[in-house]
Amino acid sequence: MTAGLYAVSDLHVAYPENREIVRSLRPRAEGDWLIVAGDVAELFADVKWALTLLSERFDKVVWAPGNHELWTHTQDPVQLRGEARYRALVQLCRDVGVLTPEDDYPVWTGAGGPLRIAPLFVGYDYSFREPGVTSKAESLARAHAAGVVCADEVFLHPDPHPSRDAWCRARVALTEARLAATDPAVPNVLVNHYPLVRTPTDILRYPEFAQWCGTTRTADWHRRFHAATVIYGHLHIPRVTWHDGVRFEEVSVGYPREWRPRGRPDSWLRPVLPTPARV
Repeated sequence: MTAGLYAVSDLHVAYPENREIVRSLRPRAEGDWLIVAGDVAELFADVKWALTLLSERFDKVVWAPGNHELWTHTQDPVQLRGEARYRALVQLCRDVGVLTPEDDYPVWTGAGGPLRIAPLFVGYDYSFREPGVTSKAESLARAHAAGVVCADEVFLHPDPHPSRDAWCRARVALTEARLAATDPAVPNVLVNHYPLVRTPTDILRYPEFAQWCGTTRTADWHRRFHAATVIYGHLHIPRVTWHDGVRFEEVSVGYPREWRPRGRPDSWLRPVLPTPARV
């Protein structure tokens, strides 16, 4: 069997059933690569356990951070916050052989290649707002009034940045410059925990939650940076959508209460290559 490129996200290994899912993830062929698009776990030790296991099985593992890895949870012995926590996660990944947004983008040269795999960390800036809402303050006020508030507001600290949206702006500028410098002759697989466009959030049960799901600053990246595919998670709504002819694939596992009603799939690994047919 030909080696392939696969993706998964939102493993949330604190749940025993999800931990078993991680134990079940194995390559289908020698040389398989795996993209992990964030939210492995909240606790530092759990992130290390999962990424170490996967890096021992797959030929290459590429990780982009989710919001849950960046939480400073009261139960975590590692109490690093913000940028310091992210840098410690990057070092953890390097220690176990996993590539991060801070490393050189690897190029897949197997079937369907060459393709550059670009893991991103850009965060969110509260710009995915409901129609008619013109400011972050108004958007947050609506969310609080509706009782729909992301736990990031408690656990995800932006230190040393003054706010999560300021951290997002800094990451967008850094990442944008880096992508602009890549060779356009090699298409990109853009990997981000959050969707790069707002449209996938339109089906959220609670529209107030969209503000914690990305930034409008990335809305044209799939066009500007020659994306063959965009991989993301976070929404816990696994599906494929198409934007300007580019395939966007949400690859999350999600919480047991979410995936149980759907049933267990034949495989939790979503194929990036070979490319599935458009439906």
